[in-house]
Amino acid sequence: MPSFKTILSVMLFTLISCSTFSYADGEKLVEIRVQGNHRIESAAILNVIKMRAGDTLYNDKTDADIRAIYKLGHFQDVQALKEESDKGVVLVYSVQEKAIVRDITFEGNKELTTDKLKEALEFRLNAVFSTKDLAKSVVKIKKMYGDEGYYLADVLTEVKKKSQSELTVKFTVIEGEKVLIKAIRFDGNKAFEASKLRSIMETKQRWYLSWLTGAGTYKDEVLKNDALLITDYYLNNGYVNIKVGEPVVKLNDTKTALDVSIGITEGDQYRIGAIGFKGELLDPAADLRKKLKSEPGEIFSRALLRTDIGTLTDVYGDKGYAFATINPQTRLDSEKKIIDVTFDAEKGELVSIERINIAGNPKTRDKVIRREMRVTETGLYSSTGLKRSKQNLMNLGFFEEANVATAKGSASNKLNVNVDVKEKPTGTFSIGGGYSSLDGFIGQGSIQQANFLGLGLKANLSASIGGSSQTYALGLTDPYFLDTKWTLGGDIYRSERDYTDYYRRLVGGDIKGGYPINDFLSTFVMYKYEIKDLYSPSAAYLDLRINDAYGAYPLGTTTTSSVYSSITHNSTDYRMDPSTGMINSFSAEYAGLGGDNKYARFIMDNTYFYPLYKRLIASTKLTLGYIREAGQPVPIDEKFYLGGIYSLRGYRSRTVSPTDPANPAIGDPIVYLGANKEVIGNVEVTFPLLSEVGLKGVLFFDYGNSFNDKTKIFDTMLASYGWGIRWASPIGPLRLEYGIPINPRKVVDSTSGRLEFSIGTMF
Repeated sequence: MPSFKTILSVMLFTLISCSTFSYADGEKLVEIRVQGNHRIESAAILNVIKMRAGDTLYNDKTDADIRAIYKLGHFQDVQALKEESDKGVVLVYSVQEKAIVRDITFEGNKELTTDKLKEALEFRLNAVFSTKDLAKSVVKIKKMYGDEGYYLADVLTEVKKKSQSELTVKFTVIEGEKVLIKAIRFDGNKAFEASKLRSIMETKQRWYLSWLTGAGTYKDEVLKNDALLITDYYLNNGYVNIKVGEPVVKLNDTKTALDVSIGITEGDQYRIGAIGFKGELLDPAADLRKKLKSEPGEIFSRALLRTDIGTLTDVYGDKGYAFATINPQTRLDSEKKIIDVTFDAEKGELVSIERINIAGNPKTRDKVIRREMRVTETGLYSSTGLKRSKQNLMNLGFFEEANVATAKGSASNKLNVNVDVKEKPTGTFSIGGGYSSLDGFIGQGSIQQANFLGLGLKANLSASIGGSSQTYALGLTDPYFLDTKWTLGGDIYRSERDYTDYYRRLVGGDIKGGYPINDFLSTFVMYKYEIKDLYSPSAAYLDLRINDAYGAYPLGTTTTSSVYSSITHNSTDYRMDPSTGMINSFSAEYAGLGGDNKYARFIMDNTYFYPLYKRLIASTKLTLGYIREAGQPVPIDEKFYLGGIYSLRGYRSRTVSPTDPANPAIGDPIVYLGANKEVIGNVEVTFPLLSEVGLKGVLFFDYGNSFNDKTKIFDTMLASYGWGIRWASPIGPLRLEYGIPINPRKVVDSTSGRLEFSIGTMF
């Protein structure tokens, strides 16, 4: 919109032109010129005006041309002048260009960088200067400081002319002292303590670690949203007439801190009365009732009501009624303080899927995506099927994003499903090094492709060479063999490892397969054949073997021919990084299908993930293991050994096992015999440190032990606690964790704890 000065100039020109050109109407123009322009070409100005040489001069035409020149936005003044020449009348448009900003400087800013402040500017270098944009920039800079706690920061501006059409702009920042929120007070809260309401808010009071956590910083948008969070909390606890006032922020008398006050009118608490159904019911009311979480007599919760609406909508959606509506009708009884809820259902049309359109997958074949879909073309619509389809696609690990949305089809009862994915690199080639608390320094090289040939095949070629181990492996797995639900794959591998009492060399291969019973339950079976050699025993182990009458402590080359099977239930939300759900598995391995070694091993593993608050995730894990003889003693290297970063942190790796001698003294040679039974439990809480790079912190508590046949399980339990960091680094998952034993063992463990480090494949 033209400025007041612009409008005034036009009005003055109109008055002048009326007196100057009134007598000149009808004169012929021989030329039209532009003067006063420096940056804007004359041709660009002449292009927007209507008057041309040879036209007759009229006041209304010159007025229109002046307005057109103003609209270009580059001029603060435009005038029309008439000059006489030998050839006739010349019309001159005299313009004054707006000033350009040639330099922007900042002074006094210490807490925020100049680059950061420049992001708040409404204008840029070499752009037209505007006082309105300058004022907006000052407001935004003050807000940036306010968001950092500098509530009293002031910004002064100075505009200087560099030339007739060039300006310099200087910002002087007076930051002042940081002002934080000292107190958050509530007026009218009776049902909940102020401390409880403060815990719901994102805005916090200052404390002695505010410099680290940012607590106490005032942000207007966040504080207003906190009022909504408090309202929601009351509504979820039966206070349906709750009113939360807008937060009032004031400086204290000394201007050193902020006080926040929030007024609350609670009203009465209501409970759920009768729950009913009406409308177009697809199932008996009693069956629908069983699916709800709300119960009569319980405190009314708006969040729970939303959940129940979603559940009922999915019931209809899973039967093809994509446009079903569930309208909760509530009736308040102010005397009894109850709310009766009636769910009114309208099913709408039965909807089928017309087409499934896939986009964003230049590498991954369409069939790899389609086989993860839980809706089909010509099949009925399913809301749960669509949600599960998205989850399946993300669980593949091939995509950064996978969006599944519906769009109108060719008829009102048809929908198209649009699958839009964003692929991410699934192949890695790495050569590097690392350190493992178990194997020492490790040199690593690997080629892995989780989506080989775009067919979803998993291929790997890897090698690692460490101070006490060497491992080489080659494998290929097809999770949908011949486009069926069967998984088929195989591996060949070779490894050498230096254990405490002997060296072990192993060469083997396997053939494996599996079949998913549904999206959550899967089976797996594997046959493997291994040739292993135990050699270079310690003196203590050699003495033990000499006195062994049963062959439990072998040396030399033996073979193992075994079959392994497992069944797994996985209900986690995202298998690459779960935040909710469970993983339950049971496996059994039998060695004795030929070969020298014979045993039967059983392992049960249960892990539970649940979010505590936002991205604060807790997990609990319990593993029980048992191995028994199958006609001959179990080889020592097949038994259970605990300790280290993957079981009991804080205890030396592979040392939590029965030993010989059973109660070693300082200086006694110790042989770790391995165990027939194991118990491992872990409790962890993970939280983000730097989300953008995948860095997390972890707090943990471990417990467990391993036992032989003569010891009762759970008879003696070891425990530890600690903390660490985890990073999804470019060369593999990294873990750095420090564990402290609660009940350290004499001779073996350090009471101060152990720092353990691992990088590579997550076990």
